[in-house]
Order: sequence, then C-alpha cells, then structure tokens
Amino acid sequence: MHINNAVVLVTGANRGIGRAFVAELLARGAAKIYAAARDASSIVDDPRVVPVALDITNADAVADAASFAADVNVLINNAGITTFAPLVGGNLDDIRREMETNYFGTLAMVRAFAPALATNGGGSILNVSSAAAWLGLEHSNGYGASKAAVWAMTNALRVELSGQNTQVTGLYMASTDTDMIAAFDMSKNTPQAVVIAALDGLEAGELEVLADDETRTVKATLSADPVTTYPQAVRHIHTQAG
Repeated sequence: MHINNAVVLVTGANRGIGRAFVAELLARGAAKIYAAARDASSIVDDPRVVPVALDITNADAVADAASFAADVNVLINNAGITTFAPLVGGNLDDIRREMETNYFGTLAMVRAFAPALATNGGGSILNVSSAAAWLGLEHSNGYGASKAAVWAMTNALRVELSGQNTQVTGLYMASTDTDMIAAFDMSKNTPQAVVIAALDGLEAGELEVLADDETRTVKATLSADPVTTYPQAVRHIHTQAG
C-alpha cells in the first residue's frame, strides 16, 4: 500500500501518536487526510488535512464519518484510552469504557468503513494495539485486555476482509511518550519513531509491526512457559501449597 496520493483517515489525530501519524502522512505525500478526534479544534492546519469531530463510541457519528469520508483507502484506528485499572481492584466502569473505546470503537470504525475500502480497491486498515496485549501487569490490565481483543480482532479481519483485497495490519509498541503516560518516569519510544515503523510496515505489506525491541521481546514470551513469564505467581502457589 503506497501512502503517496492515498486518502487516509486517522482517529485520535489531535495529539500524541495520532498527531505524529498526520505529520508523517503529509511528509509521505498523502493526498488527503481526514484527521478525526473528539476535539478537532487542535488538528494540524494544512490544506490536505480535513478535521473531523468524531467520537468512535457514538454509532451515529461513526456512520456520518463513513458517509462524509467515502473516498478513504487507508483507515488508521489509533484512538484509544487507558484508565490504568487493574482487573480486580479497578473500577468496572473504567474497564468497560476501555473496552468500549479500544475494542468496540475500533470495530465500529472497521464495520463502517469496510464498504468504502472495498469500493476504492480494497485499501488498508492499520489497527493500533500495544505490547500490553501480551503481558499481565500489576495495573492497566483492563487496557491490556482491550488491546488483546484488538489483536484477536485484527487477526480475524485479515480473513474476513481478504475477499475484498483489504490489507489489515496490527501495530504493537511498548511505552511511548504521549499524554497518556506523561507522568511516568520510564524509557519511552517517541511517537515519530513508532509512526515511521508503522507506515514503513504498512507500505511494505507487513501484517504485523512490532515497533521496538521491548515489544519484540514481549511477543516472544507467547511461546514460553507461563512459569517463566510469571515467576511471582509460581512463588505464590508454592507458598500456599507449603
């Protein structure tokens, strides 16, 4: 899929990774970018950028966007939230909100735009997920579960949309320097580095983009024995048994 002269819609485009997507798409020669966000007032000002006020959890707004942007041939599902909620101690409403936005909102966008992509030759979908999809933590597991659901959805969409020649790519990354985790002092990717890796992979026809070494390491643990990945659980079990 070539970005040059493409018509692209990016959700969550007003800041962080979404804003970096818009900048890199412009640099790569996209013909038009529908930059969608709940608050579209801070979208990049450029003749090729069309701001779109969009809440991906609102079915009517999603349908209106699909009608308005019917010439799209690349859909980048970047919008997402985290509340840092653990599954047991966290607020269940927060966990539901993460799933509603990250999974059901992304799915709503795909369902709404798939017909337009088919009409326009198939095109591409890029779903933004996370290394948290593959790793249990002491926090943020509501977010991780929602991103694991996005991973499963992305795999399934490749099959369901193959008949209309739509390329479906998943993007996975470790901690990235956005407003979402600005308060945390840790090693972080830059949004620009993640976006460059994502669009390089999309243009190369890759179905999965692992944006950094940490993500590649986490993905590799999927084939490991959980005893190795979660030694704290093993110690607890042995303590209880003793």
